Amino acid sequence: MAVIDLVKYNGPNSVFAWKFPSEELSTWTQLIVAESQEAVFFKGGQALDVFGPGRHTLSTANVPLLSGLIKLPFGGQSPFTAEVWFVNKAHSLDIKWGTPSPIQLQDPKFGVMIPVRSFGQFGIRIANSSKFLIKLVGTVPVFDQETLLRHFKGVYLNKVKDSLAGYLVNKKIGILEINAYLDEISEHMRQRIKPTFDEYGIELVNFYVNDISVPENDPAVIQLKAALAKRAEMNIIGYNYQQERTFDTLEGAATNPGAGQAGVMGAGMGLGMGLGIGGAMGGQFGGLAQNLSVSGGGTQCPNCHGLVPDGKRFCPDCGTPLSQGQVKPAPQKAAITCDKCGTIIPEGAQFCPNCGDPYNPCPNCGKDLPAGTAKCPDCGALIPIPCPLCGQKVSPEAKFCPSCGGALAKKCPNCGHDLSLSSKFCPNCGQKI
Repeated sequence: MAVIDLVKYNGPNSVFAWKFPSEELSTWTQLIVAESQEAVFFKGGQALDVFGPGRHTLSTANVPLLSGLIKLPFGGQSPFTAEVWFVNKAHSLDIKWGTPSPIQLQDPKFGVMIPVRSFGQFGIRIANSSKFLIKLVGTVPVFDQETLLRHFKGVYLNKVKDSLAGYLVNKKIGILEINAYLDEISEHMRQRIKPTFDEYGIELVNFYVNDISVPENDPAVIQLKAALAKRAEMNIIGYNYQQERTFDTLEGAATNPGAGQAGVMGAGMGLGMGLGIGGAMGGQFGGLAQNLSVSGGGTQCPNCHGLVPDGKRFCPDCGTPLSQGQVKPAPQKAAITCDKCGTIIPEGAQFCPNCGDPYNPCPNCGKDLPAGTAKCPDCGALIPIPCPLCGQKVSPEAKFCPSCGGALAKKCPNCGHDLSLSSKFCPNCGQKI
């Protein structure tokens, strides 16, 4: 083969490393290196020198090790065989990356498994040409963006999955709201991936996550979005899940007069109290119970046969007046006394007018109870306790909060039996909690 007089690279910018096709060089061969390049000179598999931008002659003056390798005195001229690699040192900022298939991640807020796709782009620069060629390029004649992505695909996919999962768990961010944190996630991933690129002489200039999405037709995604839409509707209207279910129970009782309304109403009242709706909802249930019950207090209207509450002179449904004998006196409520000093607490008061002790009412009978009471001594109703996650009052026997969905049950440290938050002893093994 003819000896090459001029060695230079005129290829595309997407190539990171390119080997000059001929190895027939001489000590008078001219090497031209562009501003954004470096040329690495190899002889016998050994990197002899790195040439920066400019015009160079491959003489023993420029490459002193040549004199020993080609057995020439210093300054001699002779043909020889060697390799010249051109390395692109320019910044490449448009390298695209993405997850070819969804990554299964658990949503930290709702606990469901969601398939997640992500894509973006990153930028690199070859920082150490010799390390890059020796550790990564090997013997391939061309190393471009496609080759780079193929080499690092497993690395960035693994790091993306770990980074996303760790970020979601540590920050407690739901998957459906994660796109609001793309800048933070991008920097977090760059810090995780950067050390791997450094090992191969590559500087990771930037790493961007452009989008994180979920498949719209996935059953878990559809179910989660429907639940979030329902919760948003409840927040707008002004009620929560347990209240809606209680309203449904009462509505069913009202529209099913032949199925034992009093029994169904009792179940509805128990459900409302058991879920910890409290005094305000207890008052609403009392009003609804008055209108639905046919076996409790009240008088039947002679015109429409509806229930007229005790003490009322007109039917609330049709307006028919009741005769003098039909009007029953309204039942008198028992006075509520302070559990500390015994003073009567006026209706609507939040504190005892005598000692200032807060009024802590039983949600069923209204009795003032000492703080921390688990069960009313008068009516036996269980006293709601606050959910440790959202603060909503819930039944001490509930295993999940109906407001936020958080788990409320705890495990027995001895036998692992499921216990409620109010349990003092395990019913299975007797272990004290």
